[in-house]
Amino acid sequence: MGQSLRVAYGEALRDLGAENDKIVVLDADLAHATMTSIFKEAYPDRFYNFGIAETNMMCAAAGFSHSGLIPFVSTFALFGAGRAYEQIRNSISYVNANVKLCLSHSGLCVGEDGGSHQSIEDIALMRVLPGMTIFVPCDPAEMKKAVRAASEINGPVYIRVARPICEDITTEDTPFIPGKANIIRDGKDVCIIAAGLMIPEAMQAARVLEKDGIDAAVVNMHTIKPIDSECVLQMAAKCKAIVTAEEHSIIGGLGSAVAEILAGKSDVKFSRVGVNDMFGKSGKPQDLFNAYGLNAENIINHCKSLLSKEI
Repeated sequence: MGQSLRVAYGEALRDLGAENDKIVVLDADLAHATMTSIFKEAYPDRFYNFGIAETNMMCAAAGFSHSGLIPFVSTFALFGAGRAYEQIRNSISYVNANVKLCLSHSGLCVGEDGGSHQSIEDIALMRVLPGMTIFVPCDPAEMKKAVRAASEINGPVYIRVARPICEDITTEDTPFIPGKANIIRDGKDVCIIAAGLMIPEAMQAARVLEKDGIDAAVVNMHTIKPIDSECVLQMAAKCKAIVTAEEHSIIGGLGSAVAEILAGKSDVKFSRVGVNDMFGKSGKPQDLFNAYGLNAENIINHCKSLLSKEI
């Protein structure tokens, strides 16, 4: 049951490569960690290892795109979104280059690698760049759809690739439309808007809340940018409260994006679950999730706290 999102990413690349010979893959000496090795084995002549030279890799990716190819660029999220940020900004985003950034080992789920390698600010960095599309898939099926969708978008795309094995939440028939959220579960009391690895926690929270007589909706916001403003305002109009849940800093990520939509347009009660303005630390992923409140229990507490307050 389930599959690692990075394996799903590698398989999606391989399948896409069979259909489109313009697909090329770039990596920074981490092919067996990012799982671009799956593509490399199938199409070695379209795979390029840049070594530990992420900034050079980003500039080369822009060059590939200007030559009519579709480069998928992979490394760890911290090294890609962080170390090579200026190259992504000026060589890719600034000129709207058709480059796909698929960066793995994001967030606290990197676990024992510790705070130096746990990128909890990557979505914020990518979200502020004009023209950048951002996908945060929640399971293998959604990852594969995100890769295909990215290949069809003319412009830069960031796909956040988580490390752990993920349970199957969506199916092959579940729609994946960029910029269009999926309402996994409808409800009228509180709406939990989540993405990526927080979707299972949000669903578990909704099930527990139901036992306590609270009708909770769950929205899978797989596209952080362009975000589905219409869905957010729709849920704000029908629910008494909204709680966002993300494996990322509460600053600049999903919670911030939803807050920006609500500001001046809704008086719905609102709260964010995420990393609270601090770095990660070494530990087992689930232990870290619990320590930082990235779990169903904390989502439940936020929901109940908002519903107990007078408007």
